[in-house]
Amino acid sequence: MSVDERKLDGNAIGGLLREIFTMEMTAAETTCAGCGAINALGRVDVYMDAPGAVVRCPSCESVLMRIVHGRGRYWVDLTGTRCLEFAES
Repeated sequence: MSVDERKLDGNAIGGLLREIFTMEMTAAETTCAGCGAINALGRVDVYMDAPGAVVRCPSCESVLMRIVHGRGRYWVDLTGTRCLEFAES
């Protein structure tokens, strides 16, 4: 099977994303793409005074993620997160 035949669009993971992000996430561990520090989401630095939430690494202050909610939509930018690890409920 070729790469093009295996490729799916984002709808293929819609159900998976709904399952993942309906659980308690503060115990999930995030790995900073900048410095490699691993922290539980409940221990990161969060700033709510931007047009959304800005989540920063407590070790190096790099932006781990940005979360914006508006007009019935969410925008989640995880560019600064190398890995997000969490256990099944």
